[in-house]
Amino acid sequence: MKNGFKYGGYKGQLLRVNLSKNAVTKEPLREDWARDFVGGAGYSARLLYDEIPGRVDALGPQNKLFFMTGPVNGTMIPAASRSTACAKSPLTGSLFHSIFGGYWGPELKFAGYDGLIVEGKADKPVYLWIDDDQVEIRSAEHLWGKNPFKAQEIIRQEIGDENIRIATIGEAGKNGMPYAIILLDIRAAGRGGMGAVMGSKNLKAIAVRGTGSVSVPNMLRVYNTTLRLNQIAATNPAVKGLSEYGTPRNVLSMNAAGILPTRNWQTEMFKGADGISGETMKEQVVKGHRACFACSINCTKYSVVPSGKYKSIINGPDYETVYGFGSICEVDDIRAICKVDEVCDEYGIDLIQASMSVAWAMECYEKGIFTKKDTGGLDLAWGNADAMIHLTEMIGKREGLGALLAKGTRDAAKIVGKGSERFVISNKGVDGPGHSCRPWPGTAVGYATGPRGGSHHDIRPTLEKSGVVDRTVLEGKGAMASEVNHWLILADSAVVCHLGEPIWGPAKINDNLIDALNAVTGWNLDYEQAHKIAERQWNMIRCFAAREGFTRNDDTLPIRFMEEPVPEGPMKGSLISKETLEGLKDQYYDYRGWDKKTGNPSKAKLAELGLEFAAKDIC
Repeated sequence: MKNGFKYGGYKGQLLRVNLSKNAVTKEPLREDWARDFVGGAGYSARLLYDEIPGRVDALGPQNKLFFMTGPVNGTMIPAASRSTACAKSPLTGSLFHSIFGGYWGPELKFAGYDGLIVEGKADKPVYLWIDDDQVEIRSAEHLWGKNPFKAQEIIRQEIGDENIRIATIGEAGKNGMPYAIILLDIRAAGRGGMGAVMGSKNLKAIAVRGTGSVSVPNMLRVYNTTLRLNQIAATNPAVKGLSEYGTPRNVLSMNAAGILPTRNWQTEMFKGADGISGETMKEQVVKGHRACFACSINCTKYSVVPSGKYKSIINGPDYETVYGFGSICEVDDIRAICKVDEVCDEYGIDLIQASMSVAWAMECYEKGIFTKKDTGGLDLAWGNADAMIHLTEMIGKREGLGALLAKGTRDAAKIVGKGSERFVISNKGVDGPGHSCRPWPGTAVGYATGPRGGSHHDIRPTLEKSGVVDRTVLEGKGAMASEVNHWLILADSAVVCHLGEPIWGPAKINDNLIDALNAVTGWNLDYEQAHKIAERQWNMIRCFAAREGFTRNDDTLPIRFMEEPVPEGPMKGSLISKETLEGLKDQYYDYRGWDKKTGNPSKAKLAELGLEFAAKDIC
């Protein structure tokens, strides 16, 4: 390729910034790691396994924050906007890759870098200015108390360019809240506390301007591949729904199917679903559509509440916001959800974690564990939108009850006790997304074994929800979950968006994902080779967790999912008992060639995948 790197799609260079030493260096991307781990989440896992020692403090200077693109980023391949922010998570205590869209990742590649490694800690608040090959560490003391959007505005004024791309943190990241996010322009690395890691390094922002391009070995092949994939997207009903309504497109159908999580998952049907549906959102608040780089789906909605107590301007709300602050809290006003979305962005906090923390507090209030004395006078009754918004602001400020909720529901419940642990909808410290698993055993074991805890991007419910796979049959669900894991992790390493699931999945790595990788890189991967890469990536991430002390016992589900059946609706009676889950885990470990006692990779599996170096740490 023109840059001297062996494969297309790569810049062949990493940028390393040591904030303790105030030093900037550039180093080559390893060609062998690119071939074995691709980029994004896979390459990040391999690099950080070497560079982050076991058992370090996630908010200490030994942790590192790695922003990584993939070979497909910056090309015309559809939905190729995604990139990763990866570090040891203060929420889970293990490796976490937080995926984000927008334009920041491609801009970093245009500046000449496949990834950015941030290490150490600055003495005072700073921000990075990456202008192609010129990199500066600048003072951010004047930005340190600003919300993310105000900080972006000031930096753009200082640089004199409205078109630069900026990653920022808010008060939550500054204060080390374990579920703080990084806002990249208007998109977010929203899960796992990557904003807290960034804040622990006294790093307020990273501004990027790139004027380069991405080289591929055969532009006509990439162009023809793009045309074919865009045609799939243009004619797929699920993708059309995303374009028209955004990710809340299925609120009403999920409610009708009895799988819309409600009242902190006490039930899965919401009487007020009409008030928070994609259709209502389109009618009442949506003013336009926005797309990420190289994406024709336009799933992001630009929404405005022009006046009143819920006056707000946001990009969204996405489904997870509608679920978390809507049905989970029994709030049926889309305008209130827009307002609380704005509050979360201004403080820089994870919408899912914040909403689940509020819902947990509401249930504690319902059950008499909290009184108005505990809530600071707030009436935390289900459906009280104003109290929900106020409590979210308290979380952002870490005031009163908000200071407890800022720890996350798992740790808050440990402090409160009194049976409140039963109300926690969390796995490995990460609160669950709005996708049921009580009716779906394959999805359940995927949630339980997933490295990021409650993440619907380590497993997808699509196969069981659609009826492609029989949900009533337990046999084969470990294999199903494993193969869904594989297409997701390969997509997160390419890096392409999971909302293009009709293109890239949904059952296993499909030809479209392999074709996109081959076209951009010049590789000639077949299915077996692509599968082995994905399996290697998944095992590498599991090795990191095993080195941190994670075992089979950490692969679990919320108590509610194992002991409380769905009480009403089409899925009435559904649950995944602990006994059922243990059997599913045995299937999963067997299929993966992992030790069933520990739940971790065996020496033989590591040798098969070329990961022998990790055996000394975990076997």
